[in-house]
Amino acid sequence: MRWQDSRRSDNVEDRRQNSVNSMGSLGALIPIIRFLLGSNIGRVVLVIGAVAYFMGFNPLALLDGGGAGTQRAALDSPQEKEKVAFVSAVLAQTEDVWSKVFKAGGAQYKEPSLVLFRDGVSSACGTASSQMGPFYCPADKKVYLDLSFFDELEAKYKAAGDFAQAYVIAHEVGHHVQNLLGTLGKVNELKSRTKSPVEQNALQVKVELQADCYAGVWAHYMGRYKVLEDGDIEEALNAASAIGDDALQKKYQGRVTPDSFTHGSSKQRMTWFKKGFEGGQPSSCAFEI
Repeated sequence: MRWQDSRRSDNVEDRRQNSVNSMGSLGALIPIIRFLLGSNIGRVVLVIGAVAYFMGFNPLALLDGGGAGTQRAALDSPQEKEKVAFVSAVLAQTEDVWSKVFKAGGAQYKEPSLVLFRDGVSSACGTASSQMGPFYCPADKKVYLDLSFFDELEAKYKAAGDFAQAYVIAHEVGHHVQNLLGTLGKVNELKSRTKSPVEQNALQVKVELQADCYAGVWAHYMGRYKVLEDGDIEEALNAASAIGDDALQKKYQGRVTPDSFTHGSSKQRMTWFKKGFEGGQPSSCAFEI
């Protein structure tokens, strides 16, 4: 994938330093907070700490002792910086593609933000750990990504390659497109009307497969713009297959239960990505609600 000379997005929000170990350190802060609340000076310290947090410094890092320096060094490593540059370039490419597609349809594309975090993060959709994987929050219109997922994608799921990583970002941006088009709202309304978990899962599968298809639309334009290299589409398809519900269930629980699918089977995910890639238009990704 040729991304090095691409422009970088201005919509990347870096919370990696603030979010490192903040989830685990919060419990250690509770007795300290109670102690500080017992005096006027203590309350002043708490106010200063709160102000510092919103200005970008994480007071929780003080609890980690010398670990903070190690964490900072990891964030400043050449490898980490390249990952950040890559994410910013891919996000910019999705902005260019969807701005063009929306304009052709007589609408304006509103760009999402992409939040980089480590370990855990708070969003308008609640608090999440990195174990949840990349996700999109429609309430604040932001994509959330822990860069360590890229390492996990290669090591755990055997889905290597920069275009496999780009596919993951494009999929989450696909959810943003669904949000702008009102699809997520309609599906969530339908899900709230049914008490059947099976029916709710089936609706969610449609949402996820359409996001795969939208990722394929983005990939179609990458082909037009001469960004693709030999093997890129195969990397994306391999990633789609590796994280299909049936593949994950078979790997981790030894059996496949289709009624519990929430993202679609490996075959379905590959098929819908190819639909978007070959069709090159959002209309290629339509589904009945």
